[in-house]
Amino acid sequence: MHLTLKRLPLAHQFRFIGFLLLLTLLLGSCGPGAYISKGDKRFEQEEYERAIEFYKQALAKADNKGEINYRIAEAYRLSNRLAEAAPYYQAAIDGGFRKEDAYLYYGLALKAQGQYEAALNQLRDYLRVGTNPQLKAVAAREVESFSTLSNILGMAPRFKVQNLEALNTEASEFAPYVLNNDLIFSSTRGAGKEYMGNGEGFLDIFATALTDSAAAMGGAVRPYDNINVEGLHDALATFANEGRTVVFARGNQGTKKGRQNVDLFVSNFRGNAWTEPQLLSINDPQAWDSSPAFSPDGRTLYFSSSRKGGFGGNDIYKVEIDESGRFSKPENLGPEINTPGNESFVSIGPDGTVYVASDGLPGLGNLDLFRIENGRPVNLGQPINSPGDDFGIFFQNKYAGFFSSNREAGKGGDDLYRFERDARKQVNFFVDGTLYQLREGAQKRTVVPNHPVVLQNEEGEPIETATTDASGHFTFALDSASTYYLVSEKPGFFTARQSVTTEGKMPPQDQLTQQVNEVRLNASLVLNEIVEQKAIVLENIFYDFDKADIRPDAAIELDKLVQILEDNPGISIELSSHTDVRGTEAYNLDLSQRRAESAVEYIISQGIDRSRITAKGYGESRLIVPNATTEEEHQRNRRTEFKVVEIDE
Repeated sequence: MHLTLKRLPLAHQFRFIGFLLLLTLLLGSCGPGAYISKGDKRFEQEEYERAIEFYKQALAKADNKGEINYRIAEAYRLSNRLAEAAPYYQAAIDGGFRKEDAYLYYGLALKAQGQYEAALNQLRDYLRVGTNPQLKAVAAREVESFSTLSNILGMAPRFKVQNLEALNTEASEFAPYVLNNDLIFSSTRGAGKEYMGNGEGFLDIFATALTDSAAAMGGAVRPYDNINVEGLHDALATFANEGRTVVFARGNQGTKKGRQNVDLFVSNFRGNAWTEPQLLSINDPQAWDSSPAFSPDGRTLYFSSSRKGGFGGNDIYKVEIDESGRFSKPENLGPEINTPGNESFVSIGPDGTVYVASDGLPGLGNLDLFRIENGRPVNLGQPINSPGDDFGIFFQNKYAGFFSSNREAGKGGDDLYRFERDARKQVNFFVDGTLYQLREGAQKRTVVPNHPVVLQNEEGEPIETATTDASGHFTFALDSASTYYLVSEKPGFFTARQSVTTEGKMPPQDQLTQQVNEVRLNASLVLNEIVEQKAIVLENIFYDFDKADIRPDAAIELDKLVQILEDNPGISIELSSHTDVRGTEAYNLDLSQRRAESAVEYIISQGIDRSRITAKGYGESRLIVPNATTEEEHQRNRRTEFKVVEIDE
C-alpha cells in the first residue's frame, strides 16, 4: 500500500509555504552567520566582551573556525586580556587561518602566559616567514628582549608582596595612591552600568582607610563624590596642593557616541566638596591622555599620551606648572624611556624617582614596572613583575607601597598588592665568560666573536642563549645555590662545556657593603678542533690489579666521555686500552682488550649507541715512553685513550 498526502486547498498551501519560509528565516537568523555578523558589529563598536559571546556561539556550527577563533583572540587582546587570547590564536593557526599578525600576537600571548621558550620559538618562526615590515620589527624587538630575560629572572628579590584580599573583589582594583590616612584606588566594582569593552563595570575612584595589616585593609570603602560620573570611566587620581587638587582620567563610554578618548580632568576641594571637574588644556583632542602623576612638590605633572610625534603607542610626557597654575608645553621624556610599544601608569616616588609601566621595554610579559635610574629604565624584577600586567606602583616611602597586577592567582581582573622592601641585603650572581677556539697545531687559542653560548640548568635543559661580543665575551645572570652548564657548539669542533655553580658562594650579610650586591664568576669555554685518528688520553682511569672491572673512580671519568659523545652526536670513536711492558705480551694484549671492552660496555649502559664506539686493546704495542724505568713512566704507558674515527657531516 502506498501512503499519499491529502491534497490541501490552494489558500492552505500558500499559508503552509509562508510558514516554511518564516521558519527558514528564523532558523537562519540563529545560525553562525548571524552570530558572526552580530559579533562583528559589537567588535567594531569596541564592545569586545559582547563580540566574544557572539563569536563563541558561532564557533560550534561555523565552517570558518580558524577565522572566528582569530576574531575571539583579537577581542581578548584589544580588551587587554592577551594571555586569554593564546588558545584562540593557536586554534586560528591550527585551523588554517593565515593572517600574518596572528603568528606575532600568538607569540606575545605565550609570553604573557609565562611560556617563554614557546614564545621565543613562535616569534623566531614568525621572523623566518613574515613579510610585514612593521610586524617583523615588533617581533625582532621581542626576540632581542629575550636576551635580557635571564638577567631579570636572576635578579635577587628585593621586595615581599601581599595581595590585599580583603579589599580586592572579582572586579578590578588598581592605581593606588596614598593620601593622608587613605588608600585611593580605581575600581570597576559595584552594581552600575556594564562597560561593553570587557564585561566589567565602569571605573570609579574609591577610598578606604589604611591599616597596619594589609590582610585587614578593605573596610568602609567609599566612592569619591562629585568626581565619579555614571557611564564614564573615572580613574587614576593623583593629588597636589596638600590633597586639595586632584587630576584624574575620564572618558570612554564604550559606544560610538560621546567621548571616545580618555582625557585629563582637574578638580579642587573647596567648601568641603570637590568642584566640577574641568578638562585640562594639555589634552590633545585627537589622542588618549591618561595616567597622571604629580611630582612631590606639585610643580611637575607627568602623564601618558598617544598623541602624534611620540615614539610608539603611548609615551610618557611631562609639563611644568608655574606659580599661576599655567602649564608648559608637554615634553616627551625621550627614546631612552619611551619605546615603539606603550609606556603608561607613571608615578613619582617620595625622592622624585620616576616609575613607569611598559610593554616595550625588556620584561617578563605584558606590562612590567621600571624605575628611571640615570635617565634609563631599570626593570624592578620579581616579585613586583610577573608574566601578567604589573603597573600603577605607589611608594609610601622608600621601603613600602602598593602596586597593581592581573597576575595569576589574583582575586579579580586587576588586584592591588602591598610590597615591602626585604631588610636583608641582596646578592645578584652573574657569570662572565669568554669563548675561545683552538685549532690543531695552533700555538694559542683565539676568541670566537658573535657566536651563541647556551646556559643550561643542572638537568641539561636550556635556559637562555647569549651571543658573544666582538671580544668573545658573554654574561648570564644566575640564581643562588644553583648549578649550571655553559655550552657552545661549532661545526668541526668538539662542543665546549663547562659547569659553573653558585652553591656555597653567598657572602655573609655582614660582609655586604650595599643593599644590592653583585658576585661575578668567571668562566672560559674552549672549542677544540676535531682531528680524526688523533688519540686523546682519558686521565685517571684506574683498574684493580689483573682486573677489568670499572671502579667507581673510573666511572666518574668515563662519564665525561659519555658527555662528549652526547654533546657531539655526529662522531664515532675507538676506545683503546694500553698497558706497560711488565708482564708477557700476550697477557697484556688480553688484559687491555678486556679493559677496553669493559669501558665500552659501561659507556653503552649510559645510553650511547653501540654502533658509535669500538673497543680495542693494544697491550704494550704503543708505548708513550719506550724503555720506561720509573713508576711514573710506566704509569704514562698504562692509559685509556679515545680517538674519533668517523664524523657524520
